[in-house]
Amino acid sequence: MLKILYIFLIGLSTSYAAFGQSFEKNITLNFKLDTLKLFDSTRNREIPIAIYKPTSNVSGQQKLILLSHGYGQNKGGDYLAYSYLTEFLASKGYYVVSIQHELATDSLLPLTGTPQIVRRPFWERGADNIFFVINALKKSNPDLDFKHITLIGHSNGGDMTALFPQKHPNIVQKIITLDNRRMTLPKTKKVKVYSLRSSDQPADEGVLPNEKDILKYGIKIIKLENTTHNEMDDNANQEQRKEIRNHVQTFLNE
Repeated sequence: MLKILYIFLIGLSTSYAAFGQSFEKNITLNFKLDTLKLFDSTRNREIPIAIYKPTSNVSGQQKLILLSHGYGQNKGGDYLAYSYLTEFLASKGYYVVSIQHELATDSLLPLTGTPQIVRRPFWERGADNIFFVINALKKSNPDLDFKHITLIGHSNGGDMTALFPQKHPNIVQKIITLDNRRMTLPKTKKVKVYSLRSSDQPADEGVLPNEKDILKYGIKIIKLENTTHNEMDDNANQEQRKEIRNHVQTFLNE
């Protein structure tokens, strides 16, 4: 454990920091961005992360949000592709960590075969990345609120997010998926489950709960009539960004 902590602190000491205001029109977001690389020695795996923090003081413990990006074909940098959401949430007082799940040396995501079978190892690895980052933050930032953790994930990252509370129970309070299509959303009263759905790509059979389970477990499913699957990252226009941010903020406030 000491070795892992040491590596984490080295990453912090060499991180890149940036202060800025969002480039978006008619919205001012004050935030600080740190990028660094963690290393999980038990899996011999590097985990790049971006940390978005508010520049203003936050009263009480900061709540933690971890974001997992959609599939990027291992090109790298995808953990920075949701700035419209990460910067906004940081400006609202959240401590936001965006995780780069894909490395250039990784195998590409299988495009043939049954996704629930051939892609499961990728979701498992992503869930383990999230688990490692949470434990690393407990050492480096013990004052964060680890009792109310929220996970957000888009597409393949949403599948990781849906898997996480099943693989690592009793850790997160809420999950928000942005159009995950393959991994079944958890049915449990221990985790609040929310999902925003695209206008163009349906989920696989069984991924979304039926009406009975929606009522039983308090799950919320909202379809975005004017946002496609590929418009949920920084490809979103101003109206789409506003709609997604509003829904996410509503979920977080519940």
